[in-house]
Amino acid sequence: MSAAIIIGDETVPRLRRGVKLRFDKHRDAWVVLAPERVFVPDSIALEILNRCDGQRSVAAIVQDLAAAFSAPRDVIRNDVRALLQDLSEKGVITA
Repeated sequence: MSAAIIIGDETVPRLRRGVKLRFDKHRDAWVVLAPERVFVPDSIALEILNRCDGQRSVAAIVQDLAAAFSAPRDVIRNDVRALLQDLSEKGVITA
């Protein structure tokens, strides 16, 4: 497994090669399929993961979420960075 990246505002996150975000009909839920692992993201994590397209920076993702949910940018920033850092350490996210 590759080393984790440090998530900052300018990081442009994307799913690692071999990791897929898919809807699982049997679970009736979205799942993250990674080699030998399956993660079931909650609704907040799913909103973040859907924006990890390799095009948008963390700052752009935060701005988009703050506008979409009329929430404080600083709170969203901390939550987004914490989630992405955790997923980076688990080998799900890269930049």
